[in-house]
This record gives sequence, C-alpha cells and structure tokens, in this order.
Amino acid sequence: MKSEIQKCIEVLKSGGIILYPTDTVWGIGCDATNEDAVKKVFALKQRDDSKSLIILVANDAMLNNHVKNIPELAWDLIDLTDKPTTIIYDEAKNLAKNVIAQNGSTAIRMVKEGFCHQLVYNYRKPIVSTSANMSDTATPLRFEEISPIIKDGVDYIVNPKLAYGNKKPSSLIQLGMNGEVKVLRK
Repeated sequence: MKSEIQKCIEVLKSGGIILYPTDTVWGIGCDATNEDAVKKVFALKQRDDSKSLIILVANDAMLNNHVKNIPELAWDLIDLTDKPTTIIYDEAKNLAKNVIAQNGSTAIRMVKEGFCHQLVYNYRKPIVSTSANMSDTATPLRFEEISPIIKDGVDYIVNPKLAYGNKKPSSLIQLGMNGEVKVLRK
C-alpha cells in the first residue's frame, strides 16, 4: 500500500489526476487546492464546472483549515455516523476556487479508514473525490464498471485490490450556520 500511496502523492503534487478507491465508490481525484488539476477533472468527466465537487480530508485539523466556521452539529455527525457522510459547509477556504460552489459552500467528507484515509493523511492536503463516471451516467459501483474513457484519461490508477468501502455514494447533508439541516442524499 505504501508504494501506491507514494505514487499517488507524486501524481497529485505534479497536478495530475488519479483513479482511486475511496471509502465509498471509485473516485477521480486531484489536489483540491490546485485549480488547474480541478479543471482536468471537470474536463475528463465532461461536467459543467458550475457544479461543485466533493473534497476529502483526513482529520479535524484539515477540516478546520478548509472551512471558516464549522457548526457543532457537524462534529456530532462526524463522530456518530457509521457510514460515510459528506457535509456541505457554508464557508470554504484555502481551496481551489473551482471546487467551491458559487455561494461559497463546499462538500467535505472526513475519511476515517482504509487506503483513501492513508492517502489523504499522507498527502496532508485535501483531495477531490468525484465518482469515476462521465457526467450524467450511472455511478460505477465496481472497478470493472468504470468506463475506458475514464481509465485512459487519468494519470494513475490505483491497484483495484486496494478497494475498500461500502460500494455506494456517501450520505449528503447540508448544514447552515443558522442550524438548518437538509438531507440531500441518504
């Protein structure tokens, strides 16, 4: 696993994109602070860049570094949820402009275990995580379902044997600083 993580880090540092197993489904990733790398992800997915992308962090410190004000409820959700949960926060900071929604929000998930956690932890920066499919097509739940266009369009593919996760997208919850909670995906 260490050699895979090191290779991913080299690609991420050089502005490249990777195909990697997250704690949910296979993802296309890049350095979430690199605007040019994020552009490559949008182009590969043929996705409108007005749609934001999910960001992965490895710990509390990373989350604090990329969200201006974290509601107390977010900490409870992170601690208490037993399935991967992505939270949309109101005020993103220290990220590439093109991963932040027009209203200033961003979707962030703290990865707690597995290859993906080790990758984000060792990279020490947030990583983009968007499903490994073309825009407006079904999310592939297994590596074998990923389009050859996606596989050919990334700079590095992590060994599929390292896949770990629940094989379905994360829950998606929007939290407002005013205490508003919206469940967007269960």
